[in-house]
Amino acid sequence: MQQKPGLSESEQTTMDLETLPEDPYSLIVWNDEVNTFEWVIETLMDVCKHSQEQAEQCAMIIHTQGKYAVKQGSYKELKPMCDAITERGINATIEVLSAS
Repeated sequence: MQQKPGLSESEQTTMDLETLPEDPYSLIVWNDEVNTFEWVIETLMDVCKHSQEQAEQCAMIIHTQGKYAVKQGSYKELKPMCDAITERGINATIEVLSAS
């Protein structure tokens, strides 16, 4: 990241930290050839508390794009969800949101 003129390194670091998103992680669910749409939808509703419509839309995007960020939040919030999804046999990971 480019340092702004007139700021010390410490001031720049503080400013960078203040501009980080509140929820800097994404819960990614990956497509596979094993799990059914119904199972993925049910899992997203149970684990992520998605509505039926939300879960269906996520499942379609996962199927067509190969993966989808189904939830954003803190690592602490997403880790138990990721574990619950993978325990159901669905591939899921947590990724850091890329800085824009």
